[in-house]
Amino acid sequence: MRVPGRDGRYRQSLTYAGLDARSDAIAAGLATHGIVRGTRTVVMVRPTQEFFLLMYALFKAGAVPVLVDPGIDKRSLRECLDEAAAEAFIGVPLAMLARKLLGWASATRVAITTGARARLADATLAQVEAAGAGAGPQLQPTDGDDIAAILFTSGSTGVPKGVVYRHRHFVAQVDMLRNAFGIAPGGVDLPTFPPFALFDPALGLTSVIPDMDPARPARADPRKLLRAIERFGVSQLFGSPALMGVLAEHGAPLPGVRRATSAGAPVPADVVARMRALLPPDAQFWTPYGATECLPVAVIEGRELEATRAATEAGAGTCVGRPVPPNEVRIIAISDAAIGDWSQARELPPGEVGEITVAGPTATDTYYARPRATRLAKIRETLADGSERIVHRMGDLGWFDDEGRLWFCGRKSQRIETAQGPLYTEQVEPIFAAHPAVRRAALVGVGPRGAQNPVVCIEPNRGKTLALWERGKPRQLFAELRELAARHPHTRTISTFLLHPSLPVDIRHNAKIQREQLAAWAAKKLERAR
Repeated sequence: MRVPGRDGRYRQSLTYAGLDARSDAIAAGLATHGIVRGTRTVVMVRPTQEFFLLMYALFKAGAVPVLVDPGIDKRSLRECLDEAAAEAFIGVPLAMLARKLLGWASATRVAITTGARARLADATLAQVEAAGAGAGPQLQPTDGDDIAAILFTSGSTGVPKGVVYRHRHFVAQVDMLRNAFGIAPGGVDLPTFPPFALFDPALGLTSVIPDMDPARPARADPRKLLRAIERFGVSQLFGSPALMGVLAEHGAPLPGVRRATSAGAPVPADVVARMRALLPPDAQFWTPYGATECLPVAVIEGRELEATRAATEAGAGTCVGRPVPPNEVRIIAISDAAIGDWSQARELPPGEVGEITVAGPTATDTYYARPRATRLAKIRETLADGSERIVHRMGDLGWFDDEGRLWFCGRKSQRIETAQGPLYTEQVEPIFAAHPAVRRAALVGVGPRGAQNPVVCIEPNRGKTLALWERGKPRQLFAELRELAARHPHTRTISTFLLHPSLPVDIRHNAKIQREQLAAWAAKKLERAR
């Protein structure tokens, strides 16, 4: 593992032997503070050596790390931390201060800081490690059904939910990722989303932690990423669509990278094309589909994704490929109600848009302290042998084509219900995003469900927003977009367009458009126009 220092230079490194020994010492030291098997522990540590040492120490101890994106709304953050009822809190000095000032994690009985001094904490992480030095192996026996971690969703469509991961879910993820992408030990990975780097030791990979703010991938410096790629011989990288867009726009070749993977939201077709042009001819560009609750679900390689671009821009949705074995992915009729048993679900045939469900070894079975959310997202299914399994409702809409490929049509909660029928975001937005003046498009609904007015918010290509207004061209652009809408059956009813300088996105991947927030903005904008 290679980790940059505060000045951006890679002076820190950690071997597998060092990771093993030091995480043993930290696990032993944590035990002296009562952080043991089953202890729910909030972790608010930047992607440094400490983060990886700490996470593996907690896994060894059988404790339960609780991970929440610190960039979410402060009220939601406090709600998540209180909901998790964590007994321990480990964080950077700023997080320790916020915990005291804002009342985070009120159930905490022990606090550890990564700072140099134990201010507002019971001890520093360095003191914890020193206390456990030489303690030997600390790996505690765990069952596959034991809780391994509580990982909160990004909250892109509401308050984040704590997804309960059991040890068997993580084990299955490692196997499925290895098989889906053909990962062999010995590669060098640049994971720009830190939690994904935790898989690298299990896959036999070296991790190079990038010099960037993981909460702002859209603002990453491509020159720093390229220097790390060249210096350490990076053979694979992971990044959100926003980060891939940064590299694609920079335009520098990536000759040593054999595998690039992007997830978190659909990757724009032009970004896929430009990234593939920067990679070696035999390199692979993968876009897996999944969610915090279940990953991976399906995968598609860049060549096949490019081949489906025309269909996407014609309103088919985004092709996310074929299900990853042994997942069973099925489409059911759209419903906002809970479905207690699979016998109550109506499975749809290929070609029909419905709700995406998945049953498989990585499908989680519950949200922590959220019984209602669990009822809405999980279906119990009794198999032929009498055993039961959980079917996860992805909260996404899609359909299967005749080749067995899954097409993503958008979030279920973000569908627009007009008087003429439903509209799905991923079947509408790519049609308008294909216009040369448009960077991104977002479909939202204004008005009561069932009689919503479909509104498309347009973010122009960079540098064109001011020019559009100065030259009085919004009307011309909107006229062209209306002509575009008229060419496709399911967009013919769309006639309202609004310019937006920068569409709001999620804090985790900077890629998922915050359509609920955008809908409120559009409603106010239209009300003022009246």
